[in-house]
Amino acid sequence: MSVFSNLEDRLLPVVIVLAAGRGERFAASGGQVHKLEAPLAGKRVRDHTLAAVRASGLPWWMVKAAPGLRGMGDSIRAGVLATQHAPGWLMLPADLPLVRPASLLAVAQALTHAPVVVPHCDGQRGHPVGFDASCMHALLDLEGKEGAARIVQAQRERDMVVDLALNDIGVITDIDTVDDLCAAEQLLTRRLAAYG
Repeated sequence: MSVFSNLEDRLLPVVIVLAAGRGERFAASGGQVHKLEAPLAGKRVRDHTLAAVRASGLPWWMVKAAPGLRGMGDSIRAGVLATQHAPGWLMLPADLPLVRPASLLAVAQALTHAPVVVPHCDGQRGHPVGFDASCMHALLDLEGKEGAARIVQAQRERDMVVDLALNDIGVITDIDTVDDLCAAEQLLTRRLAAYG
């Protein structure tokens, strides 16, 4: 699923929305549906995430559960393979419903200065992590449950990572448990009260 479809899109990094996980921790915590389908302020968790992606104006590609996708590495590889002509990628787990469109754009912009961009909020590492086209072959080598941490570390050892401080708790607010969902609901309620 994508809006990565025209020539203009090929000039911008693609947001890879990672939605293939099983959500086992959420189920174990008492969740009655898959975490991405869980209701949050009247919409599903994944719909909040996708709304932010669409509002950013960046092209995007969603990786859904499919045979052969055994973990994060497989999902990242599938997304990059499907959009391999892009100048870069923002890896965004679909369970970050409070991420702001401006944060996605900030990571995309920072990719013009380094091959890897890692957003942070309140001292915590967040998502989406950005990778430029020079990382494509390393991303395509990922498999199974292995995420992209080793790629980030290799670039960090070369002093090629931008650590981007953002004032957006949405980059670190993921939904892994029912308690996380309740906390996100409270944060979203406060955000709506403050900003409308």
